[in-house]
Amino acid sequence: MAKSKTFYICNDCGAESSQWFGKCPACGTYNSLEEQISIQSSVDIPSRGGVSGWQSASTNGKAHNKPAKPRSSLTFDQISDRQIARWESGYGELDRVLGGGVVPGSMVLIGGDPGIGKSTLLLQVSNQLAQRYRILYVTGEESGQQVKLRASRLGVAKGVNVVGDQNTVVEEVTAVPIDPKSEAIPVAIDTTSINPDNIGADLYILPETDLEEILREIDSLKPNVAVIDSIQTVFFPALTSAPGSVAQVRECTAALMKVAKHEDITMLIVGHVTKEGAIAGPKVLEHLVDTVLYFEGDRFASHRLLRTVKNRFGATHEIGIFEMVSHGLREVPNPSELFLGNRDDPAPGTAIVVACEGTRPIVVELQALVSPTSYPSPRRAATGIDYNRLVQILAVLEKRVGIPMSKLDSYVASAGGLNVEEPAVDLGIAIAIVASFRDRIVDPGTVLIGEVGLGGQVRSVSQMELRLKEAAKLGFKRAIVPKGQKFPDLNIEILPVSKVIDAIIAAIPHQELTEEDLEPDLDE
Repeated sequence: MAKSKTFYICNDCGAESSQWFGKCPACGTYNSLEEQISIQSSVDIPSRGGVSGWQSASTNGKAHNKPAKPRSSLTFDQISDRQIARWESGYGELDRVLGGGVVPGSMVLIGGDPGIGKSTLLLQVSNQLAQRYRILYVTGEESGQQVKLRASRLGVAKGVNVVGDQNTVVEEVTAVPIDPKSEAIPVAIDTTSINPDNIGADLYILPETDLEEILREIDSLKPNVAVIDSIQTVFFPALTSAPGSVAQVRECTAALMKVAKHEDITMLIVGHVTKEGAIAGPKVLEHLVDTVLYFEGDRFASHRLLRTVKNRFGATHEIGIFEMVSHGLREVPNPSELFLGNRDDPAPGTAIVVACEGTRPIVVELQALVSPTSYPSPRRAATGIDYNRLVQILAVLEKRVGIPMSKLDSYVASAGGLNVEEPAVDLGIAIAIVASFRDRIVDPGTVLIGEVGLGGQVRSVSQMELRLKEAAKLGFKRAIVPKGQKFPDLNIEILPVSKVIDAIIAAIPHQELTEEDLEPDLDE
């Protein structure tokens, strides 16, 4: 007779415990332990022998003197050198963060806040891939009719096959095609190579949450790409825990990964996030998949950032930028213009920096506001930059430059809400603060690149050539950079500096005194 055993699993870290605690012993999270019940069979399972199973059973305990040979392992020379061709997803920004395109047989996990656009992105990408491959879109949060309505709004619903709606009969959806001559709003992607009569011809929709049914459909349809939206809604009936629990997420992901690797099927999986912003479920979920992408954005802004956190087939910390419009997501081909303010009407306290996200340089405008404080302790606020680095730069300016920052409130923000936390933007933050304090305008044709040291030095940064090429492409005439680096021959003036005070002199031009400045103040 089967015996049941009760244990507890942490929802955050996946650690197991034999008894319930209010605080997880492994990660320290409160109220995260959930009860799980496992069924243990009373039938004795024969031992596989362990080490003694493959050793010799001779009387003297010594193994046979046989030549060593592998059973299943291979050397590098025996492994095929066949190059795997990546698939174009139809979105250059998505291909960038994936390392050049979709890798066949890979498993990609996409996380993000609710309503950020994960399902919209995957539905549009599925439609693009369906022009050349067979796609299965598994939706556990919507019915077939709901997916059909969303696809019709995006203009991608012609030929979509609903293969298993729980509430409706199997039907062929024929919506308005993507055609420049039609009255429908086209999808904001490159449609030059798309046949309007074949939109979504191999895109199948499966509203299902049962893992066994999903695996049966995959085995029957044999798609090239399977989209699971989302993994927290999928459940394995053999487990007693609820969908979305640690055990369910772990087992369902492992089963899908096994199918993906054995059948060479690309899996695109949507993952919910917790209130802290991490993907819900055990951390092993991120270890199982090949690529982890985070879809980020502010609900008050239209642009979205797709960021790579883990990638076995490319560089990490790459970003792709999209804009949410009325008919779906649209790529932003030149993100520097999005995060660059109005250069025709510069204001005091602004500076232009070149930040690098992975291998992509982005020109960003930094804005600073400095004013006398009315409190015993001055206020510091940072939006889009690291708060600790801001405090450090303020201390350097007071100690090395002589600006009384301890008596001033300081507010620094990046235009567009992009997070630029790398040290290369330190010099731009310092110059923007000084320009606001002196009420001066930094030359709008100048970019600032460099890390500020505690001694007031301007230190070297990486990927300088990429940063300068991006600045020259956007028409900037000067670049204030650290001294001692080699610079490419570009159509931009290079001003190397070694101290913050030298950068301030070079960035903030001297302004002539006006007649009002020369008139005496009669109130004194």
